[in-house]
Amino acid sequence: MLARLVANRLLEIRQIFRQPLSSRSFSTALNYHIDSPDNNPEQPWEFTDVNKEKAKEILSHYPSNYKQSAVIPLLDLAQQQHGGWLTVSAMNAVAKIIEVAPIRVYEVATFYSMFNRSKVGKYHLLVCGTTPCMIRGSREIEDALLKHLGVKRNEVTKDGLFSVGEMECMEDVTPKRVVEIVEMLRKGEKLPPGTQNPLRIKSGPEGGNTTLLSEPKPPPCRDLDAC
Repeated sequence: MLARLVANRLLEIRQIFRQPLSSRSFSTALNYHIDSPDNNPEQPWEFTDVNKEKAKEILSHYPSNYKQSAVIPLLDLAQQQHGGWLTVSAMNAVAKIIEVAPIRVYEVATFYSMFNRSKVGKYHLLVCGTTPCMIRGSREIEDALLKHLGVKRNEVTKDGLFSVGEMECMEDVTPKRVVEIVEMLRKGEKLPPGTQNPLRIKSGPEGGNTTLLSEPKPPPCRDLDAC
């Protein structure tokens, strides 16, 4: 079972690289950048006046010789300003503020799944692509999402509400529950925190405890007086 899942994943990656360069969806396998009209280094970008003040406040938390430590909160601020995703020019602006080479900012933005390198929906739904979660049914969960929303991975629905991506690791859900979550979000309802698997309670195992059903017995103590 495990070998088959791994083989299928490798086949997906090979198929991507067999496609012509212009038609590859690099974000399904790699965080790869190709200049586009709305995402290129020549496109002007800067923080708004309000966010410039927020950036100054963020920098005030770090020594002047360690500005680079502010890269994550500044990228988060830039992403919020830019509608939930980061352009190359936005990352360049952050690099200029913290006085590092742009590649140092790219490294952070492409490493953490909290940063998006392409347009996403208002609700960006991420499904885990690791082998353990594939065994637990993450591919079926992703298929249920894509079919229900009528999009491919990394596409945005026509109403701009939803997009589906890949990450590590997701909350515990089922194919049925993930569709219910989409409809709750569409209605503006608040999701309950924690696991979304109805068979689990908080961090407990599915179906309830099978061990430690009573108070554990204390360890035996030596009779020190008998020594």
